[in-house]
Amino acid sequence: QVQLVESGGGLVQPGESLRLSCVPSRSLLNIASMNWYRQAPGKERDLVAQMLRGGSTNYADSVRGRFTISNNAQNTMYLRMNNLKPEDTAVYYCNMRGYNGRVYDYWGQGIQVTVSS
Repeated sequence: QVQLVESGGGLVQPGESLRLSCVPSRSLLNIASMNWYRQAPGKERDLVAQMLRGGSTNYADSVRGRFTISNNAQNTMYLRMNNLKPEDTAVYYCNMRGYNGRVYDYWGQGIQVTVSS
């Protein structure tokens, strides 16, 4: 089993920035998608940003232009969040899906991001 470990969350004021990181416990092969989700209290977990094999990216309308998903050669995944707003407050989860003999779908434990003045 692979663990995804998130870091970089915290409490910031509106307009500030954060960078979330997601590190897999071992190297993953044939990653089909790297994803960031978030879940606010009382709401469903929603896809925020996605990077597909080949490098194409997708963003939720609410974060497009403010958030950027990226990764490095060691499959560490990042989410750069600029101009944060109170409505960005949520628990953020990283997710990696792919195929390595069988389909895999790994999730991080979640990390709190709070935007408040």
